[in-house]
Amino acid sequence: MTQPPHDEPTASSPNELREQVEQTREELGQTVEALAAKTDVKARAQEKAAEVKEQAAAKADELKEQASAKAGELKAKATGLAHQAQDRLPDPVKDKAAHAAGQAKAKTAQAGQLWEEKVPEPVRQKTAQGAQLARDNRNLLLAAAGAAAVVWLVCRRRKG
Repeated sequence: MTQPPHDEPTASSPNELREQVEQTREELGQTVEALAAKTDVKARAQEKAAEVKEQAAAKADELKEQASAKAGELKAKATGLAHQAQDRLPDPVKDKAAHAAGQAKAKTAQAGQLWEEKVPEPVRQKTAQGAQLARDNRNLLLAAAGAAAVVWLVCRRRKG
């Protein structure tokens, strides 16, 4: 028989010895389970992948919210600047702009009709898909256009 470790008391009766043996078996079983879990590389990799996936989804949600908020801010700024620019325009310029817009609409309708008559069907389908994509992402495109307008106005003011 081996000597018991110095920090563990020896059993004084057979019942105490049985209890100590049972406790040691339980601790040993837990240790073996822990070691087995550490050596199960596939399970650990799956756990880590799930954890990373969860973190990525949370970060994506956070970034999406930030982008949406920023887009709203930029849209509001662009709208305000557009209104300021429009308010500063003299009436003759506004009238010319309205007239030019009407002409542009007429030319656009004419070009659209010509497009329908002359362009092959596959090209029209691809163009329609692109237009639908633009309509589906209208807010993003408007935010980008607003941001570009703001940048242009800021650069223009600094030069002037």
